[in-house]
Amino acid sequence: MPVMVLAVWGARLFKPGAGTMTYRIRLLETDEGWSVSCLDLPGCHSQGSTRDDALSNIREAISLWLEVEAEEAGVKSVETLELAV
Repeated sequence: MPVMVLAVWGARLFKPGAGTMTYRIRLLETDEGWSVSCLDLPGCHSQGSTRDDALSNIREAISLWLEVEAEEAGVKSVETLELAV
């Protein structure tokens, strides 16, 4: 079966107190299952036997990627806010 590339899907990362961030991901279906990459975070990839598994796994991979990046950069806290003036 050929690889099927699906449209980019928005993955949402939910972290208590940090708000909701949206990341672009790419899902690929092959004979072995689903492969998924976060287009916004270099090297952030995962997979799953089903589409839902792959989406769940990339959410965890994004969370871990951000955690390690923040730790290595010495970041203590990150906040995303909207400010109306």
